[in-house]
Amino acid sequence: MAAASTPSYGRNRVLEGLWSQVPFAPGTPFSADMPSWATLTGDSSAPSSFCVAELAEAMIAGAALAAAGLWTLRGGHPQTIAVEREHALAEFHSESYLEVEGTPAGEIRSPLSRLFRTSDGWVRLQANFPHHRDGVLALLNCENSVDAVTAALLTWRGIDFENRATERGLAVAALRSFEEWDRHPHATFIREQPLIALERVGEAPPVALARGDRPLSGIRVMDLTRIISGPVAARALAAHGADVLHVTSPTLSAIPALDIDTGRGKKACAIDLSGETGREKVSRLLALSDVFLQSYRPGSLDRYGLSCNDVVRMRPGIVYVSLSAYGEVGPWGGKRGFDSLVQTATGFNAAEGDELSPGQPRALPVQALDHATGYLAMIGIIAALDARARLGGSWRVRVSLARTGLWLRSLGRVKNVGAPLPSRDQINHWRETQESPFGTLSFVRHSATMSATQPRWTLPSVPLDDSPAAWW
Repeated sequence: MAAASTPSYGRNRVLEGLWSQVPFAPGTPFSADMPSWATLTGDSSAPSSFCVAELAEAMIAGAALAAAGLWTLRGGHPQTIAVEREHALAEFHSESYLEVEGTPAGEIRSPLSRLFRTSDGWVRLQANFPHHRDGVLALLNCENSVDAVTAALLTWRGIDFENRATERGLAVAALRSFEEWDRHPHATFIREQPLIALERVGEAPPVALARGDRPLSGIRVMDLTRIISGPVAARALAAHGADVLHVTSPTLSAIPALDIDTGRGKKACAIDLSGETGREKVSRLLALSDVFLQSYRPGSLDRYGLSCNDVVRMRPGIVYVSLSAYGEVGPWGGKRGFDSLVQTATGFNAAEGDELSPGQPRALPVQALDHATGYLAMIGIIAALDARARLGGSWRVRVSLARTGLWLRSLGRVKNVGAPLPSRDQINHWRETQESPFGTLSFVRHSATMSATQPRWTLPSVPLDDSPAAWW
């Protein structure tokens, strides 16, 4: 195995580096020395050549620090934060530890969602949703089996298949090395984007934070997100007191285990946006919302009148948040993608394989880009709420999985790869249980502790159509 470089940072250096990139507006009370409020414990590495455990620790601590800063804006006293690295890493893998009535929650991946060899390399398919799976099978003109897909893909060049699949709106990524990705035209656009983008996009009077006993008390979040990253952001906001309403469509496919795992702390409703009635419901919700959080493919909500400009016009003073795979500008701006695909396309799978399993590409041990980007979105939201409270205006926050991956790369590589992730039984000391409409849920509790406003989820996960389309 080739020697990996040792990361060049100290105990809180990753957190300090993260904090330095948060785009707080001028005059913010969020000071540069706030990372000193955090105590980070544990020293384990993930089973990865990348700083995945350190990333988890810093992102969760950073989100807690942002919540603590907002608490001081409400008039609360500064408070201390603590995060145990091993616990944070487990929380970055929360979907795999969820249990319902004492048994695993269910499979979240299709057998076809994996890497396959091509005539000249590898491609990764994302086939968890039926329309993505069926589209790939139609393109390959083969039956629905791993063996059939394996044989069919061996007749394709990887880039050719990626291009054809992209033309059809499918979710596919050809394997690239870091060097190949860095030469890709879109990589230039990713390098030019901030880790968290925050911009003022409209005028509105300042909106004072409502009274409450938690950092985000009284903040209403419309959560139009799916598949880990956005739902993690909304789950984290709920843990710090936000009122979160998850809005989905009754016509979309779902992955129940993911929805249950990321549904803690939220109410949920289903709205069909294709009709006038559904759009009127969304308009009524927007009128009383503080945050509009969405993770659909860039541009896909425009046809429903829910672009950033549309939402800002309907609700001056809103914080509009966009999570995407590859960002919104450049050759791949708006391209479909998921954590696993971004890892493959931007070099992580190749680099991890070169280090840990030569000749065989290898994924990161957790969906690190998804989880990290979710916490970045939360931090950006709090920066926007701070700006709105002091300066007024409508604000837009943008984050992307590919940009998060670039930051993970910047942390360097670990010298001593960690042990395998703990089993379900080995994380029992981090579990908590909650009764829900699905039965008794057992899950990884939040890994950040705070001395004055301890994060917690007061609502259990509920079915996606459980609630009316109304604030409570």
